[in-house]
Amino acid sequence: MLPESSSLPFNRRQFLSGIGASGAGLFLTQCRTLETDSTTTAVTLREPRLPWPVVFKGEQKFTNLCGEARRKNWASLPLPTRTVTVGKAICGTPYGNYTLEIDDKIENPSVNFETLDCWTFYETSLAFSRMIRNSPSLWSKKALLHYIELERYRDGQCNGSYISRMHHLEEVFANNEKRGLGTNITKSLGGVPVRRNVKEMQGAWKYYRYLRNDRSLIPEIAKVEAHVSALPVTYIPNARVASIESKLQDGDVIAIATKHHSSYSSHVGLAYRKGPYCHYMHATSVRSKGRCCIVDSRISEYLKQKSTNMGIMVFRPSEAPLIG
Repeated sequence: MLPESSSLPFNRRQFLSGIGASGAGLFLTQCRTLETDSTTTAVTLREPRLPWPVVFKGEQKFTNLCGEARRKNWASLPLPTRTVTVGKAICGTPYGNYTLEIDDKIENPSVNFETLDCWTFYETSLAFSRMIRNSPSLWSKKALLHYIELERYRDGQCNGSYISRMHHLEEVFANNEKRGLGTNITKSLGGVPVRRNVKEMQGAWKYYRYLRNDRSLIPEIAKVEAHVSALPVTYIPNARVASIESKLQDGDVIAIATKHHSSYSSHVGLAYRKGPYCHYMHATSVRSKGRCCIVDSRISEYLKQKSTNMGIMVFRPSEAPLIG
């Protein structure tokens, strides 16, 4: 997805970039099988395929965040509160574009605490909150990358290919729900169906480093986007959002449904309750808002700030398996 202020076709940038599901046989895996709910599962934390300075930026910030989490016992908090607590702690981090485009060929889970976009803001907040449920002795860069991989990659498995990353939130929601990592509650909140012919990455391939350097990936991206187009997507129209805000919880992942016909969503963030209202916590590219991660206005008010916003989609994460 492109920054909020961009007028270019929404190319799901990096954070709203993680290729949607494609047909089965496309994606061979070399990772582990994931179990659902909050059980413990044996996991081998591996060395990255790319150098550590490439896949993990802001190590001192990570260390400081771990220290704060330990001192304040964030692990004792329920997942929704834990997630927004982490999100608030990293508010103020500068906004950055295309932070996941880290190589010409090799795909690898990555973290960047120095700059965040809308996708990586929600993803980092959630992954860190899941990680700290483990014993502090297990908190590490490898552990955080494991939980990032769990959220970002199809079936929780990165095989080194760009195609194994889910680039569309609609696939992330569907795939993660299938694996017991949360529930898409949009329909239950009164969501209405919408259907799109998703082609944003095919049309905007020049904006993606991996696609520019390997044009052979474009047909595979086309298959992925055909799959995403066929998903049963619903959204809550702008006019109904204020009436359902009281049903939103801290840490709900809120995707902004867009009127653009080449995609379903254009932005993503987290729900954050402040008193009786539910605010939008996200990474913004808008300079007047500081071009950083912020707690913004009420979600229903936020939607009025851009004419292409047409509503929201809501995914409620659940606990992930402990590392063991």
